Amino acid sequence: MNALDADPGVNLVAIADLFSDKLEAALTQIKKHCPDRVKVDGDHKFVGFDGYKHVIESSDVVLIACSSKFHPRYLRAAVDAGKHVFVEKPHGIDPVGVRATKEAADLAKTKGLCVLSGLHNRYDLGVQETMKRIHDGMIGDIVSMEVNFLRAPYVVVARKPEWSEIEYQYRNWYHYSWLSGDDVTQSLVHSVDKACWAMKEEPPLKAHGFGGRSASFGDMYGDAFDHHCVVYEYANGAKMYANCRTQKNCYSGVSDYIYGTKGRASLLNYKITGETNWDYPGPFANPYKEEHKALFAAIRAGKPINSGNYMANSTMVAVLGQIVCYTGKQLGWKKAIDADFAFEPRDCDFKTPPPMKPGPDGNYPVAVPGVTKLIPGT
Repeated sequence: MNALDADPGVNLVAIADLFSDKLEAALTQIKKHCPDRVKVDGDHKFVGFDGYKHVIESSDVVLIACSSKFHPRYLRAAVDAGKHVFVEKPHGIDPVGVRATKEAADLAKTKGLCVLSGLHNRYDLGVQETMKRIHDGMIGDIVSMEVNFLRAPYVVVARKPEWSEIEYQYRNWYHYSWLSGDDVTQSLVHSVDKACWAMKEEPPLKAHGFGGRSASFGDMYGDAFDHHCVVYEYANGAKMYANCRTQKNCYSGVSDYIYGTKGRASLLNYKITGETNWDYPGPFANPYKEEHKALFAAIRAGKPINSGNYMANSTMVAVLGQIVCYTGKQLGWKKAIDADFAFEPRDCDFKTPPPMKPGPDGNYPVAVPGVTKLIPGT
């Protein structure tokens, strides 16, 4: 709906989902919002694992927002077909997926195609102006960063008896690591992205972290952790402290603080305090709409925009954080980004055996820090 709101000349012409009931529910919601802009006939509603291919064939611009495991594959297919693409975060749930995203984005550059990331804070006008001042030295040299993404469990789907185990996991994909990458990669990536932006896209040297499950039990929570904390260390000694939580009845909020030798920036408050005090005076705009406005304007002007560098970099920083929380080990950037690790199974459909099943108590097995191994030699 943000895409339709962003440009009055844009129409929805095709839609796909693994499940017909979810497709129809989404289409109904979009039609209520923009009844004159939905041009999807019965031949352009595609259900199943090949649906994305038919959407790509039917469209000029492809919007990808589905189980995150599939983001890199769908992106590459759209670029191969010569289509402009908006793709939601995260841009891979493991090093293999992130590299595939970067390769697809690089290919898009050679073909004159737009690739826009769903890391929407890059199009928040207030964050943009705050970040400009950080880069201009208003808070001095960055010493540390604290970023938080704290909320209750997100999009929990209750099981129905008629669903098979693999169907339930696809429907409740957010809570299975092999489909979502878990919450550092899935949610905290937004805050990590802002920190990467503040650091001018310099990756950390290494990271360590901890996490687990202490409050969210039952099959509806899959194998996802409900809390994570990651410490990233940079070459100049600066550190990022990144936290996320998905637990009920707890303090919640999204916040990003950048601390420098001359002051502090509160990114989402558009505020700097210290030797120089500054508040963003406006204008204000919805970044979810602004990113789509930028995409369609670039397409119409024939001046492609490409988010490939930062979308791959920020996602990989998040993936690094998820890996160290699962394993309990410290891990270097280069070892992580070069790793052949991918969540299995790499290819899947409705015939795929479930990669995990709940135990007698209804809970799925989860990663055990200090025991779980994801990358050889760590």
